[in-house]
Amino acid sequence: MAEMVATPAASPPAGTPRNLDEVMLAMDVVDTLRHQENLVSRELGEGDRDAQLLQRLREIYRGQGIEVPDRILQEGVQALKEQRFVYTPPGPSFSRSVARAWVNRGRIGRRLLTLLALLAFGWGAYQFGVVEPARQRVAQEQAQAERNRIELAERLPVALTQGHEDVLRETQLPAAKERADRLLADGQAAVARGDADGARQALNDLEVLRAELRREYVLRIVSRPGEPSGVWRVPERNPAGRNYYLIVEPVAPDGRILSLPVTSEEDGRTVTTSKWGVRVSEATAMQVQRDKSDDGIVQRNRLGEKRRGQLDVDYQMPVLNGAITQW
Repeated sequence: MAEMVATPAASPPAGTPRNLDEVMLAMDVVDTLRHQENLVSRELGEGDRDAQLLQRLREIYRGQGIEVPDRILQEGVQALKEQRFVYTPPGPSFSRSVARAWVNRGRIGRRLLTLLALLAFGWGAYQFGVVEPARQRVAQEQAQAERNRIELAERLPVALTQGHEDVLRETQLPAAKERADRLLADGQAAVARGDADGARQALNDLEVLRAELRREYVLRIVSRPGEPSGVWRVPERNPAGRNYYLIVEPVAPDGRILSLPVTSEEDGRTVTTSKWGVRVSEATAMQVQRDKSDDGIVQRNRLGEKRRGQLDVDYQMPVLNGAITQW
């Protein structure tokens, strides 16, 4: 059998109109060649064997029942060599980036909105959780500093002097006057160094001293039914001894029972109470007990008296140094 040699068909002259079917066939030939990678790499990579390649292409198309002119097959082979009908994406450029952003605008927009929402939330949290509290704190500190400045310049010096004078009007007691002078000096020194809190403390202590001097009451021994008039305790450091206490309450001139600060000798705590125990000798405690045993009432129930202008109670019975607040 004689060898078949395909002769190249004459290509249409330049500018000759091309049939759309022919163009589509040429593209299909190129696509077939591209998908037959082994064939292409073997046949086109081994010199000038276009005739064998064309023969193989005829067999492929005939097997599919398609008759393709040799001219179209040759155009397909040439097109594959020239990389025609191959899409080469454009390189990176600004216009390409803009076009891709436009195509993906929906997804990009959602991401931008999410990012903006997160940024807005973070900014709001920072403003309301950090910036605003700090601003308010600074504003409060500035306002307090301004109040302190006004108090130190105007109110506190006058108030300290007035408080000192009020104490002196209540008493001529040397101990009270000395205490008032010391508090005034402390307050003026605090004003001089700009210490508003120290000046206020000195003023408060002057007011407490004045209230203490103005206070008056009778220290009365409790003798109501069901309540003890006295107790005794065994001290921890001397188990063989006894400490005796008379239970008293301060009664104001109008009959009110006052509440006063009292420090217990047992635990050193100071509490405000309307009833406490005053330590006395055993003889004084027995004397009160005999008084109450007669008719259930303590006839001599005035242990002492605190007069206006005085700091201490004037005791009418002998007492010892010490008190208790629980029994």
